[in-house]
Amino acid sequence: MEAPSIVLAPRRKTRQIAVGPVLVGGGAPISVQSMTITKTADVDGTLAEIYALAGAGADIVRCTCNHEDAAEGLARIVPRSPVPIVADVHNNWRMGLAALEAGVHCLRLNPGNIRNPDHIRTIASQAKDRGVPIRIGVNAGSLDSRLYDKHGGATPEAMVESAQMELAYFEEVGFEDVKISVKASNVALMIEAYRQLADVTDHPLHLGVTEAGPPPAGLVKATAGIATLLAEGIGDTIRYSLTAPPVEEARAGRQLLEALGLRQRRSVDLIACPSCGRAEIDVIKVAEEAMAAFGDRQIPLQVAVMGCVVNGPGEARDADLGIAAGRRKGHLFVRGRNVAVVPEDEMVGALVEWADLIMAEGVEGALSRADAGAEAEAEADRLALLEAKGDDVNHSEERVELIRKTAGSG
Repeated sequence: MEAPSIVLAPRRKTRQIAVGPVLVGGGAPISVQSMTITKTADVDGTLAEIYALAGAGADIVRCTCNHEDAAEGLARIVPRSPVPIVADVHNNWRMGLAALEAGVHCLRLNPGNIRNPDHIRTIASQAKDRGVPIRIGVNAGSLDSRLYDKHGGATPEAMVESAQMELAYFEEVGFEDVKISVKASNVALMIEAYRQLADVTDHPLHLGVTEAGPPPAGLVKATAGIATLLAEGIGDTIRYSLTAPPVEEARAGRQLLEALGLRQRRSVDLIACPSCGRAEIDVIKVAEEAMAAFGDRQIPLQVAVMGCVVNGPGEARDADLGIAAGRRKGHLFVRGRNVAVVPEDEMVGALVEWADLIMAEGVEGALSRADAGAEAEAEADRLALLEAKGDDVNHSEERVELIRKTAGSG
């Protein structure tokens, strides 16, 4: 089942660059990036991480290139990688040249680290000759001290000016295959910097809240910044910068784009009720078990885990597949129709089994296998639970009466 269309601001019109086979900007699908945390010289370890990132949803992966052995590692990694590789160049400008020799698909340069204009022009000139794009990666935490002093801190204006200075060096050698980022750990600063940057350039933009920290706070911060800009039509590629395993970054980025309707769903969208006094199971536990069971499997279905059979199937009737608990049983439903009843401890397994069935035979094929007695059994359990717990299981109507008495007593 496809997610309903979401009305967001029109995508900002930008130039388009190619990071290997992945197009960025110019109306191309927004791509997801992450970065390896292995030593790049560890070729097998880095490749293993790259493959894991690709499996979790990364379209592009960045690797550090801070030493000669890292550049040599890149030469061995690039031809074996399933996704394009970006080399992250630090203070040593010669590593940018070495990364180009290694055959990387893109470079990332931080203007706050490489400040010699001749070195910057040399890298840009050689990247141009090879058809390799460059990301200008401005970071509030490593801003050129001259700009910091000029603007009185790491302001949006200072960050945008830093990007423009770097861009000017590129333009001197006729290099235009550029994407830009102006990241900050302060969400409001990051949002305003990107807004200002979007007003002065048509180059594609790479979004991120740098040093967002560990989940869940890091996820909240990163989402607040990235989603705000995406909803405004700003942004062409994204990275979650989390203090967590990189696969969590790739997974979060992919899930955000799917939630906003900016990428086609490829994995399970698991929805679950917040639970209430009527719940017959530990909804949180079952939902977590279901998420673990589906993992990163490419099953583009909306799957519901509901705590009770009274309202569960109705509340999740638009889900492709779901299960609701009732009287130590799991009532499984497809598009709101009860199709099977399983023991409570088999609920998660049944969800996975029926998801595979839908993927193999379609919704109609799955419905054709429905247990004829499932709907009757679900209705019997629903009525029994209503009789035992009542319609007002959370006692809201009793509270309403108390409010009326209290309000009327004055």
